[in-house]
Amino acid sequence: MSVLWPLAAAVLAAAAAVRVLWPYAWAEAPVVWRVLFSAVRIAWWARRRPPTTMLELLVQRARRSPGKTLVVFEGRALSYGQLDADSSRLGRAVRAAAGLGPGDCAALLLPNGPLFLAAWFGLAKLGCAAAFLNTNSRRQALLHCLRCSGSRVLLTAADLWSSVEEVLPALRNDNVTVFVLDGECTAEGVENLKDKIQAASDQPLPLSLRSAVTFQSPFVYIFTSGTTGLPKAAIINHLRAHRMASFMTGCGLCSSDVLYTTLPLYHSSGSLLGICAAISVGATVVLRRKFSASQFWDDCRKYNVTVFQYIGELLRYLCNVPKRSNEQEHKVRIAVGNGARADVWKEFINRFGNIHICEFYGATEGNIGFMNYVGKIGAAGRINFISKRLLPFHLVKYDAELEAPVRDANGYCIEVATGEVGLLIAKITPKTPFTGYVRNEVLTEKKRLRDVFCKGDVYFNSGDLMMVDHDNFIYFQDRIGDTFRWKGENVATIEVADVFSTLDFVQNACVYGVTVPGHEGRIGMAAIQLHPGKDWDGERLYEHVVAHLPSYARPRFLRQQRAIETTGTFKYYKVTLVKEGFNPTTVQDSLFILDDEKRAYVPMDQEAYQSVINNLIRL
Repeated sequence: MSVLWPLAAAVLAAAAAVRVLWPYAWAEAPVVWRVLFSAVRIAWWARRRPPTTMLELLVQRARRSPGKTLVVFEGRALSYGQLDADSSRLGRAVRAAAGLGPGDCAALLLPNGPLFLAAWFGLAKLGCAAAFLNTNSRRQALLHCLRCSGSRVLLTAADLWSSVEEVLPALRNDNVTVFVLDGECTAEGVENLKDKIQAASDQPLPLSLRSAVTFQSPFVYIFTSGTTGLPKAAIINHLRAHRMASFMTGCGLCSSDVLYTTLPLYHSSGSLLGICAAISVGATVVLRRKFSASQFWDDCRKYNVTVFQYIGELLRYLCNVPKRSNEQEHKVRIAVGNGARADVWKEFINRFGNIHICEFYGATEGNIGFMNYVGKIGAAGRINFISKRLLPFHLVKYDAELEAPVRDANGYCIEVATGEVGLLIAKITPKTPFTGYVRNEVLTEKKRLRDVFCKGDVYFNSGDLMMVDHDNFIYFQDRIGDTFRWKGENVATIEVADVFSTLDFVQNACVYGVTVPGHEGRIGMAAIQLHPGKDWDGERLYEHVVAHLPSYARPRFLRQQRAIETTGTFKYYKVTLVKEGFNPTTVQDSLFILDDEKRAYVPMDQEAYQSVINNLIRL
């Protein structure tokens, strides 16, 4: 007994010392273990022949637990075995109709649902990559995505036919074959595959079709907006799909969880962090066609949801719903996502209960990511010695005027001090590769920074300004370049400006994002300069914008200027425009606001401005 007391005291003293010296050690330990376990498991899968891709995991789980539910969608449960069979059926029908084979790519323009999953994994069974098209894309943007993906086959649904019909003549000129997977379409040259899919065999497709697939082979192409204007197709190979899915494992997702996602599957969050993560651990996903704040918690209770995905706006929408007496009656334990504002974060936890929010940072095409596993409000992640070693990165000084990193006398970048804001760059190595964009080496090279700290080194330029505090928490500060984020979508200002430029009365258009109190991100605004002798036409402008841009990319506010100020290098000087915003009392130019009821851009006075500020006008 005399020996036990000193031993117990020593253990307690050691625990106290760890808590003082490494206050986050207890929170880090399980996360580090899960991350290392995932890394070892992925390395093992890569060594196998054939390698254990995400598709092979799906097939294995379908054999071992065919009846386990993978996806619940609009009341229908789809098991692992059913998705395996449905994807074989669809893959066989598409192969017979389109002649797709190993190494080919097909584009998917499909809404959330089982059909998307069957098409995705059906193509994978043929050894093909799938290009995920944003269902909001219209006309030129849609054509651009198809062309840069190299797809000669477009798989779509009857619900989205109107978007395809607009570009059908151009698709024919490009020799793109369109297949409607459900419903009927009578357009010339379009084939309906519904009956052929139903009649096809659900037996496994020959393994020889994907015998050449490796972890470096393309799995999916996911489109991301950038400063170049039109979307870029980020290459997601099979290794990267595993690594992105393992992020959810690090957050604590396990086989007994029910994951709820309302995010679109054409985004990496919905497909790779959602569906693939569930397949990776054998969990279940409750999938919705789109987000509904009023039905969110009812769904969570109905389906016994334990984990859900979010973007910053989603949490705010939930906080804006009228309070109910049963708000904390649910089984949700973890919320995973990004963009949660600190004040919304606090309100969400106080209102809906002890839910662990796992905020993260990452880019679809990037080679760096962070995870806030301790729930530090406002932080995008935390850095420890293991993450620093596995994912080497730096924050360097950035010149906003020159739009480039600051270089010293020797031509090398300068790292910022702790607590200072800097541009996030991550070293490109064989273990942290940057796979780039499909068929666009020019844009791929623009994301590479060379000779950063020594001759020959190469870093990925994230385009994000970040800050690390003295406790090693990292915070997102701002996005550089001509992109802003609104309603969870990246909006490229050049793409929007190009839409304005096709109007005969618009001479110049400068597009930028402005903040609105009570809203995450920045909403679109444009400064417009008219051609001499031309008159303003708010109705025509409205019709043109609605016809060519998705709702989140349409500038809500316009500012008519005689001339748009430019810098010495003939770039639009946006700093003042962004600072002045859309307040009629501070802006001397004529201001206009998009009015969906009047179907026009109408003059904006102080009363309309106050309505926006007080959230009386829905944005």
